[in-house]
Amino acid sequence: MATEPRAALDRLIAAFEAHLDAVGSAADDDAPAVIAATNTLADAFETYDEALYDAHGVDTPFVVYDGEDDDEDFDDDDFDDEEDEDDDRPGGGDDDE
Repeated sequence: MATEPRAALDRLIAAFEAHLDAVGSAADDDAPAVIAATNTLADAFETYDEALYDAHGVDTPFVVYDGEDDDEDFDDDDFDDEEDEDDDRPGGGDDDE
């Protein structure tokens, strides 16, 4: 049975609040309460994301970071500051025109 998006959203909001409480009362980010709240938050987000897609065919614009370093998906060209500055200029930023 599919989860209703509204119920999943309510669970996600509650998970955010529980995570904030856990982080606020913990000595560090490795505290068991923080880890448990983090896992609950990630699960609640995935449930919401799936419920939203199932009901409306729309994804959220977020990806859950799983803690693993995945350099294969990272491309330095995606963060080329010089190219971004050129794009802000009138005419598309082409210096050759």
